[in-house]
Amino acid sequence: MGLSVESMAIEMPAVHGHPNRASFRGVLTIVDAASDKAPSGARGHRVLLTRRAAEAAMPSLMGMGLDYSPALDRHDARRKIGVITRAEIVGRVIEVGGFLYARDFPEIVAEIGKPGRTSALGAAGDKTNHASRAGLGMSYEITDALVEDITASVWVLNRVTFTGAAVLRRDKAAYRATWIELG
Repeated sequence: MGLSVESMAIEMPAVHGHPNRASFRGVLTIVDAASDKAPSGARGHRVLLTRRAAEAAMPSLMGMGLDYSPALDRHDARRKIGVITRAEIVGRVIEVGGFLYARDFPEIVAEIGKPGRTSALGAAGDKTNHASRAGLGMSYEITDALVEDITASVWVLNRVTFTGAAVLRRDKAAYRATWIELG
């Protein structure tokens, strides 16, 4: 079993102690695996993002916003709390990283920084004891999806364009093995 890594990043200048920049990292989604539940916008269908579609869409993820809703139960594209500056496919997961607007949104930074539960999936999709924060997960936002068969119970996504991501409680995320932490 070989490990493959596809990576992209936007180089941000280092600004030591910047009051409005808190770094984060996390797992956005799993490729080539059906979601645990239907994401919003999928009309009740679970989804499977193919590796090929994820690899092709990686450039569209760079510079996209990270959002949240105050109840951490859904997406809210008008509440941008950060920006994604790094994304890579490691094993079967898409790992992302970037910056949260710490001074603008101290409450979400504090929530992400809380000690939490342990995730069942680690960075390579293997069983590990990765300590995630506050039971929070992530969810991607897409447009221009090419669904293989819209009548299937699991929609296979063969093409997407990423338009952002959200932080939400893991029980509200389509993939429960996602996570986010300060980093």
